Amino acid sequence: MALRIKENNGTFLVEGTINNTTVKQFKNHLEFLLAYSKSLTINIDKVTAIDKNGLKVIEDLFEAAEFYNKAFSVIGYGCKDIYESINMSVAA
Repeated sequence: MALRIKENNGTFLVEGTINNTTVKQFKNHLEFLLAYSKSLTINIDKVTAIDKNGLKVIEDLFEAAEFYNKAFSVIGYGCKDIYESINMSVAA
């Protein structure tokens, strides 16, 4: 399934699957958004699956946001699992 990213009131709704096929598009688009905004919020309610490559990109975006002193957050169904996965890799 193709990946779509749409803006709605300052939040970016991600639709589709974040996997090896779509991760480059996902990364490039979100890095651009993060670079040209003070904060970035993505909603993953309509994401059907995220593989390890997608999780790595999200983790990298959190690190980039922290480095550039910008806010980055993930909301929607499954975001708790993402935060737990990132916290586990930081602790390891």
